[in-house]
Amino acid sequence: MPQEVHTGSQNRRRPRFAAVSGLFVLAVLAFVFGSRWQGSVLQADSRNEPRQVAPAGSLLPEERTTVKLFRQASPSVVNITTVTNRRNVFARRIDRVPEGTGTGFIWDTKGHVVTNFHVVLRGHERLVTLSDQTTWPAELVGGDPHVDLAVLKIDAPAEKLRPIAVGISRDLQVGQSVLAIGNPFGLDHTLTTGVISALDREVSSLTNRLIRRVIQTDAAINPGNSGGPLLDSSGRLIGVNTQIVSSSGSWGGIGFAIPVDTVNWVVPELIAHGEVERPLIGVELDDSLLRARGVKGALVTNVVPGSGADKAGMRASRRTRRGIVLGDLITAIEGREVASVNDVHTIVEDFRVGDVVTVTVVRRDGEEDLEVPLTSSR
Repeated sequence: MPQEVHTGSQNRRRPRFAAVSGLFVLAVLAFVFGSRWQGSVLQADSRNEPRQVAPAGSLLPEERTTVKLFRQASPSVVNITTVTNRRNVFARRIDRVPEGTGTGFIWDTKGHVVTNFHVVLRGHERLVTLSDQTTWPAELVGGDPHVDLAVLKIDAPAEKLRPIAVGISRDLQVGQSVLAIGNPFGLDHTLTTGVISALDREVSSLTNRLIRRVIQTDAAINPGNSGGPLLDSSGRLIGVNTQIVSSSGSWGGIGFAIPVDTVNWVVPELIAHGEVERPLIGVELDDSLLRARGVKGALVTNVVPGSGADKAGMRASRRTRRGIVLGDLITAIEGREVASVNDVHTIVEDFRVGDVVTVTVVRRDGEEDLEVPLTSSR
């Protein structure tokens, strides 16, 4: 009996041993082949073989149009840098320090470049970089702070200069597509797109005069875009980007451009004379005291001798022993209401030098109409 029991126990252990041995062999084989497979994968990955490129579809029609317009207009756009000379006391030398950057565009093949007046206001030198990355020193031909426009001139060969196509702004419509090309934060020839958000806006210039008929757009305009072109869907200039409304100083969804009809009037004047000839009444005006008291109009504080206002008998404010005697209060010009000093400038600019306008004034002894010949600002 004991011998039979011993023999049965041996027979049961052999299958268990075989099973365990088989599992061990399978584990070893799995490890070996798994290691080889993993090694081959890692080896393939280490070769950094490129992914297969998926086929591309055709550009959308509007994409093709935008690409074409950018290629057409971008060679006309330039980067403007102003440089200031600063004395280095420690090194006993004069250092040329960049003052600021902006954008401009080529006006003609004679080398005239248009930009904002505030872009070139500061700095001893001005440099213009063309789309081919060549840089040229520029001289200031003229500027008009009232509309924030200026003209520079570079002596580049005509074959390097591609004048921008000029459109009109009087027939623009809200909702039209627009493109802006500029150098925001020094990133040259940056394209942004948007629409005309509104028309006939008014913004203040450097002299606090209102720039009229301004275009509002949602195309992104950032610091460095100033002076750059705003284009329509035909690639024509319709405005010059000038200001943004933002609490942070960067793009906030509202930008303004000087209308091209104003540009096309001002730029030839700047090229020919260095300044813009404007019709003047010939007075100095103030409305701060009136605003404080809720009174509309423009108070005459001084009359320029020999001016149209002087010839028409307009009266200025004056000081006497008893105090200040207020001058004439302008309330209308050619029947159009004058509520502030800006209204006077706005109305008069619709006329030409030599025109005679009817100026309505209020005096102590009542209201009177004066016939005032407009004289030149030059």
